[in-house]
Amino acid sequence: MYKENFGKDQEGSQAELITLTNAKGTEVKISTLGATVVSFICRDKSGIMRDVVLGYDDADSYLVNRTYHFGATVGRNANRISNAEITIDGVRYQLEANSGSNNLHSGSNGVSHRMWKILELSEADNSVTLGFFSADLEQGFPGNMDIKVTYKLMEDNSLCIAYDAVSDKDTVANFTNHSYFNLAGHDSGPVGSQKMKLYAREFTRMAPTESIPTGEISPVASTPLDFTKFKEIGREIDEDYDQLVYMKGYDHNFVLDNGGKLSLMAEAVCEETGIHLYAYTDCPGVHFYTGNYIDEHTGKNGVSYGERHGFCLESQYFPDAFHNPGFLKPLLKAGEAYHSETVYKLEVKA
Repeated sequence: MYKENFGKDQEGSQAELITLTNAKGTEVKISTLGATVVSFICRDKSGIMRDVVLGYDDADSYLVNRTYHFGATVGRNANRISNAEITIDGVRYQLEANSGSNNLHSGSNGVSHRMWKILELSEADNSVTLGFFSADLEQGFPGNMDIKVTYKLMEDNSLCIAYDAVSDKDTVANFTNHSYFNLAGHDSGPVGSQKMKLYAREFTRMAPTESIPTGEISPVASTPLDFTKFKEIGREIDEDYDQLVYMKGYDHNFVLDNGGKLSLMAEAVCEETGIHLYAYTDCPGVHFYTGNYIDEHTGKNGVSYGERHGFCLESQYFPDAFHNPGFLKPLLKAGEAYHSETVYKLEVKA
């Protein structure tokens, strides 16, 4: 484990980069800017080291390209809130409308673009804990909130992510990690040939505009959104199906049936490299996004990134949950402890 400088933010604060390594040589790099996963590197079936997440070489590049949220911790609320407003305890709170008329990923002042503090580096646990204080109404949300995220790299190549938070007012708590995975390597182009399996039989149907759920929960069966068995990501992504047309591909919340316990939400595999991803969560939903809106630009090591060069598995509460009576709401009561876990595990198979 070691740390190094990673550039500065717009206020001149120093960003740091923490490297976690296990006995297999697997390496994870975490930036204090946005509590971001910058790299996740493992050996493929041929012995080649592959970095399987998209990212950038310095803090400034993350700020310039902040709309993609590559690898970032997103909160206080992940995903969209319609009309950029919520009501809690009878009080209406106006949020930033940064995605049409809606709030996306908590707006431009979300924790994904802020500087976190290193609270603990543990050699024994091979982990780093980062902290952020979110002041009352700083993003429009009520309550002074202390937030922690812990990244722990296990010997079995599991990257365990734990989120903890407490607030002095009733508020929203819905955090996720926004890593874009490419199991052929971040520098390998589109992910359409990689295979995906989602542990979900239903999804939240999207309205034709502004990427907001209608409130209807629909079965995936007999639709291109059926990933209950392994299927190439690109096999049906351009089908003339209304949900895919609306979102330019996969950009949907899938309904998990895990009872709030840490369980598999997805698997993905690249046969070329033999890298197999197992993803776990205790959240009620996973948002599967195929990078449909990545414009061509430069990423790590001068590599050109573009449309569909990575996929996201964002564990979270359903989008716009506060405006849909049938959705579980990410409401954190004052003084109560929020805790959630997500795990991304890499295995290599011949």
